[in-house]
Amino acid sequence: MPPAARAGPVQGEGSVPVVIHSAALVLPMCAGPLRDGALAVRGDRVLRVGSRAAVRSAFPAAEEHRWQGMIVAGLVDACSSVQAPAPGVTARATVVTDVAESLGLPGISYVEVAGDEQEWEGGERDRVITAVREVERPRVVGLAAATGDPLVLEDLAVQARTFGLRLLADLGRHPTAALDEARLLGPLCHVTCPRPLDPGERKLLRLRRTAVAICPSALHAGDVLALLDEGNTVAFGSCPPALEAGGRPSRDTGGCGPLAPAAAVRREIRGHGPHPHDLDRRLVEAATLGGAAALGMDDGRGRIGALCPGARADFAVYDARGRYPYALLLAEPPCLATVVGGVIRDPAFPR
Repeated sequence: MPPAARAGPVQGEGSVPVVIHSAALVLPMCAGPLRDGALAVRGDRVLRVGSRAAVRSAFPAAEEHRWQGMIVAGLVDACSSVQAPAPGVTARATVVTDVAESLGLPGISYVEVAGDEQEWEGGERDRVITAVREVERPRVVGLAAATGDPLVLEDLAVQARTFGLRLLADLGRHPTAALDEARLLGPLCHVTCPRPLDPGERKLLRLRRTAVAICPSALHAGDVLALLDEGNTVAFGSCPPALEAGGRPSRDTGGCGPLAPAAAVRREIRGHGPHPHDLDRRLVEAATLGGAAALGMDDGRGRIGALCPGARADFAVYDARGRYPYALLLAEPPCLATVVGGVIRDPAFPR
């Protein structure tokens, strides 16, 4: 594995050096696979993505990290259920009880609101909103609707629009129509989905531009395929890591990130006969671009889930080689490194 980034000055804008990361295969996700591809990174941002020859020509003095295997845009965990992120995950949505809790990664901390109207009006509302307003970067905080009280749900929707906060709701806890009646659904919201949705629910979520995060559950792969086929924005979440003897988390945690449910969906669909020819690509897009859309971080400078000029330099390196990159990735190969904001992290125990 290459050492942590170190480079001398490179001519160009600013004093931060440019570093090139290259591999036999690069999956930017916002464009097709690049054979013998590379990306130039300055600080925490991507400057350029293209063929290795073109990128090296543009930045001839830059240090190059030549990776073995495949570079992939960072995975986005849209409903994290683990304390430490899985290798390859560079952003995630996490539900917290205290806004002071840190993700340790780019993404959004959703403050859980579970009380009824009496608790909400009796002080919980003021506590949550005061804490949110004191956060220096408000766009990294959201509200998780765990309450069943319709009046509290309606007020959460109002607060989210007032302060520009993201919303998270669980379709295992709330009927889709009830969330819509409370005006929670919309482009500021994404929902976790542990149960099948009927055609009317899927259509409503599409109309409201609300992303659906598939978390490990008994949800049938056919339900996921219906969401994809009908044009819903789909993302994937994580599952808890396997435990070793004594209850310690296994160091081999590669199966607990968003790739695990995506791979499970692929296996189930392919095991039942004919499948869409672009299924593998769409599943990997859900684990990257879909997750970024669920968090509202799929556009503009600093976007995540894709590798393009201006995006955060978030990506993963997998020990995978071959003709079919999306299928190779869904085989869950070993993750060699995770890079977050241009900084190389240990694949098993991120710093």
